[in-house]
Amino acid sequence: MVLNEIGRVVVKTAGRDAGKKAVIVDTLDKNHVLIDGATRRRKCNIAHLEPLEKVIKIEKNASHEDVTKAFKEIGLETRVTKPKESKERPKKSRKSKEKAAPSKGKEIEKKSSEKEIVEKKAVKK
Repeated sequence: MVLNEIGRVVVKTAGRDAGKKAVIVDTLDKNHVLIDGATRRRKCNIAHLEPLEKVIKIEKNASHEDVTKAFKEIGLETRVTKPKESKERPKKSRKSKEKAAPSKGKEIEKKSSEKEIVEKKAVKK
């Protein structure tokens, strides 16, 4: 049985998708292949795959939709993901400067109260 054959149905034996069936979509080099099916579409080491007797007729670099159709024909299910919902981003509003200038009396009160706060913090330490 040729493991690097495109369309060969395999079972992943290692990793997060272990035990799930996939099909070889492309041969990348002598040790790695591209798989898709009930697993995530990704590069995989052939040492982590167990070949099955089934072979699906698919083209090299077939899309996920093509793999899904071929899996349905032989009675297997593929991984289905939902697209994320796009949410409207909150709009940033600029801080507006105060139009009316504060009176001098209020500024003096603020400065004196700020000094008191600083003095209280220094005393606590």
